[in-house]
This record gives sequence, structure tokens and C-alpha cells, in this order.
Amino acid sequence: MKRINIFMIVLLSSLAIFVLPGCSAIAGIFKAGVWTGLILVAIVIGIILFIVSRGTKK
Repeated sequence: MKRINIFMIVLLSSLAIFVLPGCSAIAGIFKAGVWTGLILVAIVIGIILFIVSRGTKK
């Protein structure tokens, strides 16, 4: 019974060592994606406002 508990501890520890760095990498990718998305949305809104303001100056 004790042998199984030690095996489970070693298995879960090694799994955590391999999985947790992947989570931080994915978090970095999503953080970069959010900033890129916000910048692109701001650019698109700026272009739409520019086109609308040029259309009303007849």
C-alpha cells in the first residue's frame, strides 16, 4: 500500500513539472494576443472614423 502512494506522488510530481511550464507559455501567448487584438481594434475604429469624417465634409 505504501509503495502505491509513493508511486502516485512521484507520478503526480513529474506530471506537474512537465505541465505547469506549458501553462505559463500559453498565458504569455494569450496576453500577447489580447494586446494585438486591442491595437487592431483601435486601428480599425480610427480608420472608420477617418472615412466617416471625410464623407461628411462635402
